[in-house]
Amino acid sequence: MTPTLARMVAAKINALAKPIKWFCMPRLFRGENVQRGRLREFFQWNVDVIGTADVIADAECILVGVEALRELGLSDKDFAVHISNRRLIAAILTAAGIAHEAHAGAYAILDKAGKIDETELARRWGEHYESQIAFTALMELLRCGGLASLKTSVSRFATANAELEAAFEETQRLFDILGEFGISDFCKLNLRVVRGLAYYTGPVFEFFDRGESERAICGGGRYDDLLGKLGKSKEPAVGFGMGDVVLALMLKDRNLLTDPLAVPPVFVADASEGLRGKLHELVAALRRAGFAAEFSYHQQAVGKQLKAADKKRCRIALILGDETRDRGVVQLKPMQGGDSREIAWDALLRNPGEFLGQP
Repeated sequence: MTPTLARMVAAKINALAKPIKWFCMPRLFRGENVQRGRLREFFQWNVDVIGTADVIADAECILVGVEALRELGLSDKDFAVHISNRRLIAAILTAAGIAHEAHAGAYAILDKAGKIDETELARRWGEHYESQIAFTALMELLRCGGLASLKTSVSRFATANAELEAAFEETQRLFDILGEFGISDFCKLNLRVVRGLAYYTGPVFEFFDRGESERAICGGGRYDDLLGKLGKSKEPAVGFGMGDVVLALMLKDRNLLTDPLAVPPVFVADASEGLRGKLHELVAALRRAGFAAEFSYHQQAVGKQLKAADKKRCRIALILGDETRDRGVVQLKPMQGGDSREIAWDALLRNPGEFLGQP
C-alpha cells in the first residue's frame, strides 16, 4: 500500500495540510506458499505520517502501534519493538570503507542475521565485506543492545565523521522521545532490522513477540524519497503496516482473541403488526449500544419468532406486545430458562446495558 499511498498523496500534495496523518485497513494479497503467520490473503492496518522529516513522527507511529496492542490486552511482557536506522547503518558501512553502491548487498546479509546459520552468514559476509568489517566485529555490532555500546564497537574499526555522528544523534533522539512517550520498556535497538524494501531511508522498526517465535507483528520505517520518485515534490514520510495473521495467532495463544459470537445476540420479537415501528426503534437502539440484535423481517406468531431466536442461539428475547406497550414496558425472556420480567421502555432505550449486561 505504501507506493499506492505515495501516488495518491503526490496527486494532491499542494491541496493537503501537512503533516498528513493517514490510515487504512485494506484486504491485501501476496503470491507465495502459505506458511504459519503468512497467508495469501490478509487484512493490514497501515498508518503513515507525511510531510515532516522530524523523528517525532517516527516515534508517534511507534507509539500508535504500541498503544493499539496494549488496547488488545498485550503488554511489554508479550512484545517488543526492535528499532534500527538505515541512515545509521549506511553511515557505519561508509565509515568502514564500504562504498555506497555495495550497501544494498550488506543490507541483504544483515537482514538474514538470525534467520540463517551463523556459518552461512559468515561465508556470505566474508565474500564481500570481511576486509572492511571483520565478521567478529559485525556480530559484536548486532549484539549491541544500546547506542552507547554500539558507538564503542564502531570506534574499533571506523573513524567518526559528521554523517556518522548525525545518524547517532538522530537515533538517540528517537529513543529519547520514545522514553518521553513512556514506552521505553517496549523498545530496543536491533541492527538486524533493516527491512527488505529498498525505499526505506531512516529509522526502521518491527514488532515481535518477546520469544520471537513468530514472524513480525508489524513493520515499517521512514521513506523520505518515495514521494519524490512518484510525484511532483519530495516529501518526507514514515509509516507502518500491521497484518492480522500474526496478531491473531498471538492473541489466540494468550486467550485474548474475542469470538464475535462469544456473546449471543438479543432477539426482538413483536406480538402484532402494529408494533413493527417500535421493534425497529428498539433494534437500532440496541445496536448503537454495541449489542448484536436479531429480529424477523416479517411479523409472525411470537412462538415462531422465539423458535428463530433459539436457532440463532440468542440469550435473551425482548417481546413487544400491545398490552405491554400501553403500560410502557417490554417483556424480557431469558432463552436458556429463568423467569421473565418487565423493563421500562424508556429506560431500556436510554441504557440497554443496565438491563442486558455488557455487549
